[in-house]
Amino acid sequence: MNSSIALVTGAAAGIGRATALAYAKAGCDVVISDIQRDRLVEVEQAITKLGRKALSVVADMSVESDIRTLHADTLAYFGRLDYACNNAGIEGENAPTHESSLENFDRTLAVNLRGVFICMQEQLKLMLTQGSGAIVNISSVAGLIGFPNLPAYCASKGGVIQLTKAAAVEYAEHNIRVNAVCPGVIHTDMIDRVTGRDPEIEAQYAAFHPMNRMGTVEEVADTIVFLSLPQSGFITGQALAVDGGMVAR
Repeated sequence: MNSSIALVTGAAAGIGRATALAYAKAGCDVVISDIQRDRLVEVEQAITKLGRKALSVVADMSVESDIRTLHADTLAYFGRLDYACNNAGIEGENAPTHESSLENFDRTLAVNLRGVFICMQEQLKLMLTQGSGAIVNISSVAGLIGFPNLPAYCASKGGVIQLTKAAAVEYAEHNIRVNAVCPGVIHTDMIDRVTGRDPEIEAQYAAFHPMNRMGTVEEVADTIVFLSLPQSGFITGQALAVDGGMVAR
């Protein structure tokens, strides 16, 4: 029996890296993509050490041709695509809405929302051809509730949820499931940039969650893989918060 094929964008670090490895541990061969070539090589090596095949493709999610090529390369190399995790994203600038630059708004939506849309177009074409598939888009709790000084980020992540729901309804009869995962504060390089690894600031971020800690990349990755595999076969169109109870308050 041939291995299932999974694709992960933003796979060089953080949630993306953990997801690529989680797919490999679940028995998948994995296509990994990012703009960070050197770190992609390390992830590719980690996948092969787990006994799975890996294809790494450098691609910028704000560049349409990069995204189209990524999926063409996937088809050429593996011949199919079973699971996709659209994870690549940027946090953008932190500023009040009335002071936020249009450049930041455009750049954040270009990567976080437009890039996901183009990825989904390509993934759905492949999955329609084979008659099955599952897509997991990475949104955020910022797509579910408002956060001050992050208007573009919140807009982009809210848009990802609505793209997810629309596609889930549209392709349900084609045996293609589409879900979103909405992480809370997860301990990643992105968070380290925000906190400066200051213990007091990290404690403040941990306190956002009733569980009083940040999540781990592995906890998010395991949720993504669960939503991909057949064991979650009746789940589609959901925006699942992996947030230690944050949005339940």
